[in-house]
Amino acid sequence: MSNSSSFNEFYLLAFTDRWELQLLHFSLFLGIYMAALLGNGLIITAVACDHHLHTPMYFFLLNLSVLDLSTISSTVPKSMANSLWNIRAISYSGCAAQVFLVVVLFSAEYSLLTVMAYDRFVAVCKPLHYGILMDSKACVRMATAAWASSFLNSVLHTGNTFSIPLCQGNTVDQFFCEIPQILKLSCADSCLREAGLVVISRCLIFGCFIFIVVSYVQIFRAVLRIPSEQGRHKAFSMCLPHLAVVSLFVSTSFFAYLKPPSFSSPTRDLVLAVLYSLVPPTVNPLIYSMRNKELQDALRKIISWTFFNSDKIAFALRK
Repeated sequence: MSNSSSFNEFYLLAFTDRWELQLLHFSLFLGIYMAALLGNGLIITAVACDHHLHTPMYFFLLNLSVLDLSTISSTVPKSMANSLWNIRAISYSGCAAQVFLVVVLFSAEYSLLTVMAYDRFVAVCKPLHYGILMDSKACVRMATAAWASSFLNSVLHTGNTFSIPLCQGNTVDQFFCEIPQILKLSCADSCLREAGLVVISRCLIFGCFIFIVVSYVQIFRAVLRIPSEQGRHKAFSMCLPHLAVVSLFVSTSFFAYLKPPSFSSPTRDLVLAVLYSLVPPTVNPLIYSMRNKELQDALRKIISWTFFNSDKIAFALRK
């Protein structure tokens, strides 16, 4: 029996062995990564720079964009480098760091989406108490609780995963290090501790999911009681982007991790991992900015200011 500490590195799954397809994989991932960087970067800049957006909803949106940016940055650059240089290896410490980051970022995003559901519930169902329940201190406390609980969850899972002896080699059947694939390399009788943590995590995940569902049931009941059509439209416009983001995140990640074992195969696992790790961070900025006039106005100001100043700099250089 070989212990996980005896390995200096792991080998990740390669998308293909052909150089042309490796270059295509690099180009595709680079395009997706740049789109995610641009979209989330613009939202972060807009919320940070425009004082009209210094409200609880946009504070949580800024946190969500930071999480999306960090999530895609924890997996995609290494995969692109492997394809470009035709390598598969990742160091032991690099794999552990990647597992830690993936768990903490996905946990924090799910916790933050739960907090954002509560924010929408208070805004629609208790508008008169919104300023009291969602003041700046309450928002910071909720965001801090989401990050801190996710950090603790990730420490427990990562520490436990990399303390389990590995009996099946060091080849990970995924394009990044993730816990289920590493556990497949472990000894059959060594996963009981991780199984206990998984049960606790799934109970917490299910509890958050129930909270989100109940919140939106109450929200839709309150919206349907609004007498004016304009009021209902405004309430739906405020809630639907968040609901769409939750649906995208939950559907991709739940199906990837809660699918039956009979449905699992290297190809399906790879496709599902690409979906849940790349699609939400790239699409979320589009969902939130598509029908949000305040955010669109702030983005226009940033883009126009950027082009105006770049033109001034170019004109000064020509002179």
